[in-house]
Amino acid sequence: MPDIVITEFMDEGPVDELKARYDVHWDKTLCDKPDEIKALLPGAVALVVRNRTRVNDDILSSGPNLKVIGRLGVGLDNIDLDACKAHGVKVCPATGSNNVSVAEYAITAAMMLLRGSFCAKDEILTGTWPRNKYVGLEARGRTLGLLGFGMIGRSAARMARGLEMKPIAYDPHLPADHEGWQLAENVSLDDLITRSDILSVHTPLLPETRNLIDAAAMAKMKKGALLVNTARGGIIDEDDLIAALKSGQIGGAALDVFVDEPLSLGEAAKFAGVPNLILTPHISGVTEESMAAISTITANNVLRVLGEIS
Repeated sequence: MPDIVITEFMDEGPVDELKARYDVHWDKTLCDKPDEIKALLPGAVALVVRNRTRVNDDILSSGPNLKVIGRLGVGLDNIDLDACKAHGVKVCPATGSNNVSVAEYAITAAMMLLRGSFCAKDEILTGTWPRNKYVGLEARGRTLGLLGFGMIGRSAARMARGLEMKPIAYDPHLPADHEGWQLAENVSLDDLITRSDILSVHTPLLPETRNLIDAAAMAKMKKGALLVNTARGGIIDEDDLIAALKSGQIGGAALDVFVDEPLSLGEAAKFAGVPNLILTPHISGVTEESMAAISTITANNVLRVLGEIS
C-alpha cells in the first residue's frame, strides 16, 4: 500500500521529491474513481488532491493513518473540513500559489469584454471589415468591484490601479485596519453592486455566498455592467445571469467556474447563443508558473506536516 496517494495532475519535480522519501501512487484519473481511492488509502499518511476529488467522511474513514490532505490549489469546497478535523487530518491548501494567474485572468477577461472585438476574426476572414461594429470601451476610469478581498482580490486591485481603474471591494472578513485596504476603497455589499462597472468575484463558495449575485443583485447593477467569476460556480446564479445577458441588463460576463464541473452537454446547452459571454474550463489559476508553484508548495506542505522538513 502506498504512503502518499495523488489523485490529480501535479508537476513531476515535486512528485519526485515526495517519491524520494515515500512510496507514492500517482494517477491523474483517480479523482473520478472514489472506490479506487479508498482501496489505496489504508496505509497512506497523505492524500494530495485538486478540486475534482471529493474528500468526505467516507474517503477519510478508508485512511486511518492519514495525517494530511495536500490541496493543489486554494479552494476548499471539495473538502469536508469538519470531517477532516474529526479524523485529526490537517488540510493544507497551496496558499498564495496562483494569485497572479487568477488576477491576470480577471483583468484580461474584463478588458476583452470592454473592447468586445475579439470575435471579429470570422467576419474579417469572410471579407467584411466591421470597424463600426466593434467600438469598445477603455478600462481607464472604470470602477472595478472586487467581491472578496483576499490575496487574489488584492493582486487584481494592484493591476487595476496600474490601468488607472478605480478598485472598490467588499470583504466582511478582512479587518478594517488591514494594510490591503490601501489598494481599494472598502465599501458595503450594496455599494459594490450598484457602483461597479465590472464586478469580479473572489470569495469562497459558502452558504452565505451561494447565489449571492442573483437576479435581484443584477437588477441593482449599472445597466451594461460586466461580471467575471474566477472563484467558484454557484456564487453567481447562472440562470439569472443568462436572462440578464439576454435582456442587456448585464453587458457581458466571463465564467471560468460553474455549478457543475465539468459541464455536461445538457448544462452547456443553456449557454448556447447567449451574447457577450466568455466561457473557460476552470483555468484562471492554471499557468506554467502557477502550476509549478502549486505543486512545490503542496509537496512542501505535506513534507512539513510529516516532519520531513521544517
